[in-house]
Amino acid sequence: MKIASHIVATLFGLMFLAGGLFFFFGTLPPGPPEDSLPGKFMAAFGPTGYMAFVKVCEIIGGALVIVPKTRSLGLLILGPIVINILCFHGFVVKGGFGPAHAFITVAALFLLWTERKAFAGLMNRPSEPTPVQPPQ
Repeated sequence: MKIASHIVATLFGLMFLAGGLFFFFGTLPPGPPEDSLPGKFMAAFGPTGYMAFVKVCEIIGGALVIVPKTRSLGLLILGPIVINILCFHGFVVKGGFGPAHAFITVAALFLLWTERKAFAGLMNRPSEPTPVQPPQ
């Protein structure tokens, strides 16, 4: 399971790392037509710098996911990006899901499962804070 986790994390991280770097080097394929709904949606993000921020987060998150010691932090950074990618394709593109989206979804869920102990503290918090005992 550990080897599978490293392989999936490397592929997952490289996808986001490459996507972010391709954005800054201008080697991304052309986007949707400007008069389409996805084209208008994406055109709103271009001049604001929002996509540049997302792509920087993708680069950082992708690099962190590849390194086993920082994998949990990388998943925290990439989690909202994965959700937004799926929502964009589900609501704006209206079902334009492909094999890459399936891999991103399955890989993210698999990595969250393998790193569940790191996230247990977020889920199993005590209901009341422990009172501080005065020093004796």
